[in-house]
Amino acid sequence: MANKTHFTVVRNQGYRSTEFKTRQRHNERQNENYYNGDIVPERSELNVRYQRYLFPDGTPETYEDSFSRMLTAGTIAKRGLKPDAKVFAELVFDVNTAYFEESGGYDYAVKFFDEAYRMAINEVGDARYILSAVMHADEKNVALSEHLGRDVFHYHLHVAYIPVVEKKVYYRKDCKDAEKAGTLKEVIPQISHSKKWPIKTLVERDGKTININSYSLLQDRYFDHMRTAGFTGFERGERGSTVEHLDVLDYKIQQDIKRLADVSAQIEKKEVRRDKLDEQIAVKQKAKATITEVEAMGKPAILGGFNVTADEMKKLKSLAKATVKTDERIAKLKRDMADLQDELNKTKQSLMDAKLEANHWHREFTELWNEVKDFIGAIRKFPSRLREFVSELFRPEREQQRQQKHFPQKSHNREVSR
Repeated sequence: MANKTHFTVVRNQGYRSTEFKTRQRHNERQNENYYNGDIVPERSELNVRYQRYLFPDGTPETYEDSFSRMLTAGTIAKRGLKPDAKVFAELVFDVNTAYFEESGGYDYAVKFFDEAYRMAINEVGDARYILSAVMHADEKNVALSEHLGRDVFHYHLHVAYIPVVEKKVYYRKDCKDAEKAGTLKEVIPQISHSKKWPIKTLVERDGKTININSYSLLQDRYFDHMRTAGFTGFERGERGSTVEHLDVLDYKIQQDIKRLADVSAQIEKKEVRRDKLDEQIAVKQKAKATITEVEAMGKPAILGGFNVTADEMKKLKSLAKATVKTDERIAKLKRDMADLQDELNKTKQSLMDAKLEANHWHREFTELWNEVKDFIGAIRKFPSRLREFVSELFRPEREQQRQQKHFPQKSHNREVSR
């Protein structure tokens, strides 16, 4: 493990408003069950909190509450945003697990991500825009734990934030006040993931102006920032194909992790759909008339029964019809939720199967390595004998080539004269 090359990686992903709850449940460890079976809830108290907004009574705000409060206060603005635009994002700062094991474990990881959080504030632009920042210390690295024979945990930092850019608004040139024409009118803290992280951005390199992906520049800044802060022993990650950096086992595990991430994303989408169904059911249930409302209608008649006004009768009929329709919709939504739960269970099973397959490849590689390591050791120890063996192996072929050179076969072809 000591000879392994370590790599820094920072990922940035944008999300829509429908995904507030899903990201919060994962980051803040609020799920009852996790698609990542390697999370150890008993260690969640070791997770380090760097930022989270609180209500006056000390209870944490939800991501959505914090977002709405900032909108109301004018701290951020949705001006010009499309309904399905990405309104928040998440930075994940990472280094492969073995790096922290070699450098000091949990305590070293805390110091490392303290500094990474300071960089995150610079990247976001203002700490006010950060909804949450937490270092996870409760996710077990199964492969490395099996290799070392003890529990090893993968440390990484999640920073959920609102991507804000300063949009400058100028007075029109035909403004009535000639002195103001063309001057700066206001600066709007506009939410814009695409402007915060453009696909291509112009930079100067070697005297040339070139287009570079903004995420690639983010990788550069993360690597340079941590090295400048005194953290060493790693290289910049994701500069090209991961194959050129990883050995066979690591590359196989990397591919399995990517596949697991895809399955995890599917599960998260299904959880978002389930949240929407929950909200729809709540809306429909609120639309039903309460018993108290109905009992309050009408007045007792002299000869028994009740006298109901025309307006009350109209409202009762309307409520009755709405109730029937609502019951039908609720029943349909419940059936949809049951189907979605079945689909979710199947997807979770696919995830478990994929993890079993990853473990299988790990065992296969270990067995193969045990078989060949003695042979490789012998080759390194006795290279001269290997050369003799190879020379002897190819000696008949070389003898045959020499004979053909000195005694070439006679050609049986005859030239045909014209």
